Amino acid sequence: MFLLSMVFIVIGGMLVFANIGLGTKPEEKLMKQDNSETATFAGGCFWCVESAFEGLDGVLDVISGYTGGPEKNPTYEQVSSGSTGHFEAIQITYDPGVVSYRTLVEIFFQQIDPGDGQGSFVDRGNQYRSAVFFHTQAQKIQTREIIALINASNIFDQPVATEVISAATFYRAEEYHQDYHSKNPIRYKFYRAGSGRDNFIKKFWKNGNYKIFEQNTNSPGKKATENHAQALSSEEEIKQKLTPIQYKVTRENGTEPAFKNEYWDNKKPGIYVDIISNKALFSSTDKFKSGTGWPSFIKPLDGTEIVEIEDNSFFMKRVEVRSKTADAHLGHVFDDGPLPTKLRYCINSASLKFIPKENLEAEGYSNLSHLFD
Repeated sequence: MFLLSMVFIVIGGMLVFANIGLGTKPEEKLMKQDNSETATFAGGCFWCVESAFEGLDGVLDVISGYTGGPEKNPTYEQVSSGSTGHFEAIQITYDPGVVSYRTLVEIFFQQIDPGDGQGSFVDRGNQYRSAVFFHTQAQKIQTREIIALINASNIFDQPVATEVISAATFYRAEEYHQDYHSKNPIRYKFYRAGSGRDNFIKKFWKNGNYKIFEQNTNSPGKKATENHAQALSSEEEIKQKLTPIQYKVTRENGTEPAFKNEYWDNKKPGIYVDIISNKALFSSTDKFKSGTGWPSFIKPLDGTEIVEIEDNSFFMKRVEVRSKTADAHLGHVFDDGPLPTKLRYCINSASLKFIPKENLEAEGYSNLSHLFD
């Protein structure tokens, strides 16, 4: 039996606010291996990220390695050159009955500069970008919730650029990289001190900014497991409700063909709602012909229902647009639109449902009828 306690722990020279288990014996950890789960994070130098999780109660193993690229069995020299598309990353095996996935993500974000989309501290390049590689839909949802908390807090000068990516094959790094902080403590301390990581952590987290995570409602143990199961169940229901192209776009960040989608040339007056949550997103009064082959809008109906996230996938820097309630991928927003906003919300038809103005009252959107007076 272990005791749950909410404490402040020191990791990598910083204070971390976390729920951890106290008094778990080594043999108890081994017995829970069959119930273990996996978390994968990329935050620049894997030596520094790995050391933050080593020894944390509920963490059974931490491995440094490479993920996210197409090349099989890459070497450190290949990855560090930036030629393989891989991230330097760590993979954590943990007991969800002792430490929740959400707590692991909270700790991870306190080790990185989440607004840096070009690398991490002194290490520059795509191979050192930050990312969370989710293994389940529940992990994806919880990660995006935490990103939303960070963005809403305005504690950083830039919005979160950390990517949220479906987990790919993870390749274990060379043995000399494993537990580098304990094998080479002097070299590790010199590198870490000179990288700028510790100074950044102290600057942004020393004054109690970790309290933004106190909205965490997932305590370790049974409740986290129940939430996980519910998320998976609801995701299966969503998959059954949507067509293959709708699911590919909204849940797998896909893109439908240009000029071969339902609403690209729709000129009827009405509103466009989220295909999953039915939340109103865009109006035909803000729709314009962009020539791109996808529905384009100068602005959303309700800015609080739209989430914008920096997207560095495919070696491009873009801003992804997602719906807040359903966490559905909608498309991207660009700054080449017409006045007055100069914005172009380029949205996939597959993520939308069109409600004609004459059906607004019957469909429960009478409060938006004034748009067409």
